[in-house]
Amino acid sequence: MSDSSQFAFDFQSLPERRIWQVGELLAELRTRLEREYTDVWVQGEISNLRPAGSGHLYFTLKDGEAQLRVVFFRMQARLLRFRPENGLSVIARGRLSIYEERGELQMIGEHLEPVGAGALQLAFEQLKKKLAAEGLFDKGRKKPLPALPRRIGLVTSPQGAALQDILNILRRRHESLDVLIYPAQVQGEAAPREVASGVRHFNRSHQADVIIIARGGGSFEDLAAFNDEALARTIAASSLPVISAIGHETDFTICDFVADLRAPTPSAAAELVVRSKQSLEERLASLDTRLGRGVRYQVLSARQRFGRLAQSMAFARMQELVARRQQRVDELIYRLAAAGQRQIRGFRQRVELAAARLRHQELRSRVTMMRRELEVRIEALETAMRHHLEKRAARLRHLAGQLQALSPLGILERGYALIFDKEGKLVTRSDQLSPGDEIQARVARGRIKARVEETE
Repeated sequence: MSDSSQFAFDFQSLPERRIWQVGELLAELRTRLEREYTDVWVQGEISNLRPAGSGHLYFTLKDGEAQLRVVFFRMQARLLRFRPENGLSVIARGRLSIYEERGELQMIGEHLEPVGAGALQLAFEQLKKKLAAEGLFDKGRKKPLPALPRRIGLVTSPQGAALQDILNILRRRHESLDVLIYPAQVQGEAAPREVASGVRHFNRSHQADVIIIARGGGSFEDLAAFNDEALARTIAASSLPVISAIGHETDFTICDFVADLRAPTPSAAAELVVRSKQSLEERLASLDTRLGRGVRYQVLSARQRFGRLAQSMAFARMQELVARRQQRVDELIYRLAAAGQRQIRGFRQRVELAAARLRHQELRSRVTMMRRELEVRIEALETAMRHHLEKRAARLRHLAGQLQALSPLGILERGYALIFDKEGKLVTRSDQLSPGDEIQARVARGRIKARVEETE
């Protein structure tokens, strides 16, 4: 065999060429990627963040010049405990895949956490910054606690130790204070909704003067329910003052910042509520002490002024004059008392004498005497009445005579007459008549008819 035969090429042994459709190739690659890289952790910086109306979340993870597209579908995006932001360094967990429409490599995310800080802490800081910018933490909008609350609305777990701590403090410091309890979960996903419902309930019912939201201590994760934005806005919108008593003194939540007052512990919240009464009592005691001191000072000052006045001659003369007037008053009082005693003794003697005389007389003679006296008085009354009637009758006759003298009829008796024309009108002037007119003359007794012959 020659050397050239060693370089002979057998085209029959070449592999069969396979031609892929673009979709088939991408689907094959996607299947192998998803099978091989089912659980991948990737660290990078978020850029090109784009939330979609469907609820999906799209962004790019960058590391220097390299970049990887990431998508969080709606269900996974809703489970995120913080809000992703451009420039935030994160660690994403998910599976690799290929987006066939653009032939791009992408990660389908299932979990996301910030680098350096926990997701809950980052969410806390983000919400705190947002609400502070809106003014929900401003001191100017904080409502003061009522001076003398009658009812406290308590939103807490009925099984929690915080409830017993508050009740013990109130029972010891203010027995007459009523406590209304709204049971609510204070941990877990349902806790923010139930606590917010309690706040709204007391605002609607107007059964409480102040609201306390209470929970015992716990980890940052345990207190995460009180970092809820909806709950924070409900507290801010409350018309009643709200006290946040969540966790221990070193624990801080969003509710602490938005509430009208933060108590370091639930027990401290109870003391803050009743402190207003204690402060009022202390204020009244202080005012009472100051009033006593003021009165004593005024009395001392008056005594000093009185002493200075007493040393002057004018005041001495005034005192002497007052003393003389007082002596005169004392004398008059003594004389009045003595005269009164004498008069009383005289009255007593006359009464005793009259009583002695009455005892020596018989009742019949006394009655006879009274009857005679009565008859004499009746006779005297009749005589007086008769005399009075006679005087009245004489007066009446006199007035009747005067009236009769003034009567026109009396004038007619003396020979005068009244002339009337034919129409019955009284004639007082001659020019009222003409010759030939008929007239009538009224005399004392009767009438006379005549005719006028001549007038002058």
